[in-house]
Amino acid sequence: MLRICSLFVCALLAMPVWAAQRELAGIPRVIDGDTLEVAGQRIRLGGIDAPEMNEECLDNSGQRWACGVWAKDMAQAMLADEILQCVDLGQRSYDRIVGRCYMGGQDVAVALIEAGAVRPCLRFAREQGQEQTYLRAEQHAKRVNAGLYSGPLNPIAGFCEPTRSTVPISASTVPPSPDCTIKGNVSSNGRIYHLPGQRHYDQVTMRSDQTRWFCSEAEARAAGWRPARQ
Repeated sequence: MLRICSLFVCALLAMPVWAAQRELAGIPRVIDGDTLEVAGQRIRLGGIDAPEMNEECLDNSGQRWACGVWAKDMAQAMLADEILQCVDLGQRSYDRIVGRCYMGGQDVAVALIEAGAVRPCLRFAREQGQEQTYLRAEQHAKRVNAGLYSGPLNPIAGFCEPTRSTVPISASTVPPSPDCTIKGNVSSNGRIYHLPGQRHYDQVTMRSDQTRWFCSEAEARAAGWRPARQ
């Protein structure tokens, strides 16, 4: 059968998945360290995990502290009176939308990880294309002993553990140096490179022979790659 589509239909078929994602905006009400209510909808922030509200942690001196309550308080202080832009990632967790929220263009999950209020939930961070971003934020939290990282960590939630089918972390998934963070990706649209901060940067997972790191745009162009439009 001859397969012909109109320009309009073809354009719709070519649109990336994120283009159809529902967006919510508003000042959040903090439920706990990783759950917000925005525009009347409860949103479970994807790719991270906060301690339970009744959970306690140990500090470096061995003293117990209410890290679950603290994580919520930290999120409240960080997000007070801020208007968030949130994207529905298309998943559900106990009737909550699984989403990603932005505050002034910054991923709220990154800010919470860097503050030590939450930890990366590696299984879902990988599935959602945020693994590297969230691991870099965690390295910052560890360097400054922020929040949960100020003492021995409690076991991470079991559902955050990567499944057996998940591709393990390898050296290729992280930049070869702090100066070489441009991602090159081969897709149906050709050889395209993405700069940190661009819209699809975190969606490019560096695990195949169809990807490549570059240290500069000049290097990428010389190798025959073109810049991403967004």
